[in-house]
Amino acid sequence: MFKAIGCTLLLLWTGFAQAGTATVAAAATLRYALDEIAPQFRQSTGHTVKVAYGSSGNFYSQIKQGAPFDVFLSADMAFPQKLVAEKLARPPVHAYAEGRLVLLVPNKSPLKADGSLQDLAAALKDGRLSKLAIANPSVAPYGMRAREALMHAGLWESIQPCLVVGENISQATQFASSGAAQAGLVALSLAVSPQLVSHTRFERVPRQWHQPLRQGMVLIQAANPAAQAFYDYLKTAPAQAVLKKYGYDEPVAQ
Repeated sequence: MFKAIGCTLLLLWTGFAQAGTATVAAAATLRYALDEIAPQFRQSTGHTVKVAYGSSGNFYSQIKQGAPFDVFLSADMAFPQKLVAEKLARPPVHAYAEGRLVLLVPNKSPLKADGSLQDLAAALKDGRLSKLAIANPSVAPYGMRAREALMHAGLWESIQPCLVVGENISQATQFASSGAAQAGLVALSLAVSPQLVSHTRFERVPRQWHQPLRQGMVLIQAANPAAQAFYDYLKTAPAQAVLKKYGYDEPVAQ
């Protein structure tokens, strides 16, 4: 019996002794979800992750320039697919979640949390709106989808003087949640975080108003077992449960 226990402990020790670290470039929308997933991953596998958060477009450019990331978790499918096409990442690109766009307003804002953007349009006319936060549409997928939603609502041109553009979705959310802007078109996964729910409110923007926010991941480096393990772990039920907790849906197959 003691011999069996000793062998089991030896196997566990050997596995964890060989554990490594994966360096992950992650869309800013994932910040709170990965804060929970990372320790679960370490407990399950012994591997650790070092995560950098930012806009998917900026990470795409950095990886093209040789930034030493092992895994890229994008807020869309397009940027990782470009890396695969350019032979800078290993296929396939896996859709790990689908995000949602919301209109977020701080509790002291004169605007309503109206996902139809009707009150936003009214506030633009009656002077209640002076600043609307979005992520940079040039590099951030959520900023791209915010632009599409505003175009659908017929507001994109008229709202230009009011736009406050964050470098990524996390910064845009900070602008809106702090009251620096009266509202923001941001990610549901950030809006539901405990840090925001006490002093903000939000409502989902209709899915049909913009392209789907299917979020894709891809392996950049080939020889890191920790990276492969993290890529695989995000597909598991425990990881998917955390993503669901933060408002992500299971991506629809295409």
